[in-house]
Amino acid sequence: MTDPDNQFTQPVYHESDADRRHLEDKTVAVLGYGSQGHAHAQNLADSGVDVVVGLRENSSSRDAAEADGLRVETPVDAASDADVVSVLVPDTVQPEVFEAIEPELEAGDTLQLAHGFNVHYGQVEPPERVDVTMVAPKSPGHLVRRNYEAGQGTPALLAVYQNATGEARQEGLAYADAIGCARAGVVETTFREETETDLFGEQAVLCGGVAELTKAGYETLVDAGYSPEMAYFECLNELKLIVDLMYEDGLTAMWDSVSDTAEYGGLTRGEAVIDESVRENMEAVLEQVQNGEFAREWIAENQANRPAYRQRRNAEQNHEVEAVGERLRQLFAWADEETAQETQHEQEVSADD
Repeated sequence: MTDPDNQFTQPVYHESDADRRHLEDKTVAVLGYGSQGHAHAQNLADSGVDVVVGLRENSSSRDAAEADGLRVETPVDAASDADVVSVLVPDTVQPEVFEAIEPELEAGDTLQLAHGFNVHYGQVEPPERVDVTMVAPKSPGHLVRRNYEAGQGTPALLAVYQNATGEARQEGLAYADAIGCARAGVVETTFREETETDLFGEQAVLCGGVAELTKAGYETLVDAGYSPEMAYFECLNELKLIVDLMYEDGLTAMWDSVSDTAEYGGLTRGEAVIDESVRENMEAVLEQVQNGEFAREWIAENQANRPAYRQRRNAEQNHEVEAVGERLRQLFAWADEETAQETQHEQEVSADD
């Protein structure tokens, strides 16, 4: 099961730990056919699992799912037919979908999710009669599908929130194996840990922190009289090169790959930028995640039709770095190829379902 050298702090499961018999003679309903939904449904079907896709009658993804050879019903009918209901619609619509399908969940069924937000913060309150699990691939859905087709795996998280049958973990692991994740490794966690670390990472580092750091660096150079083009290259364009190095082999490999000048400058000046005050701000962000303040704010924002969200998004889109980047990206050969691939993917899979 776990790493034999005990290198991990959490249990890590692999194919040898999974027993597909926990899905035998069961129907899995995949609600939604967006980024994760299409990958889960197709991988499950290719693994021999009986799958039904649940989509609204007017969903733009119905044709795509049927073209992929999958049976499509409404979410309520799909849930009624299923033993395992995998809810892969966006967080903001999950409570509404759950309210519609909840009467169809029978004793011993499984409600499964790929993110713990709504369960952790009480927007979805599952009945005691069902198992509640989470299988969350740590990759966009198109890579989950691509890796499966290539005979490879995508790491995933596994969590059990409610174990009514006593077999929730085994069934969740069988599901993770059927979508290909056990080929790589399935790390056990909890709904609370997954939700709170996910939100913190997005806000403080991956999305919020990186975006603000990038804009601040860009603005500092431009305000000092340097050209917008040079500021863009140095503070945004080259960011991907550094992140790729860290992603592939960690921080040490990144330091080994950059010049000695870059390494010394980064090691001696990085802490001047990300100082103790930044760490204190991060702790404040984490506290707002832990105490539910962010969740309540985001729920209220959606109920009010997202006024602050739209305002901030418009401001971000109108930042000067975006206009400069749009011009400069035309110089790269990969831009046209990437745009074509994204357009094709958007036509095949609707992220709104």
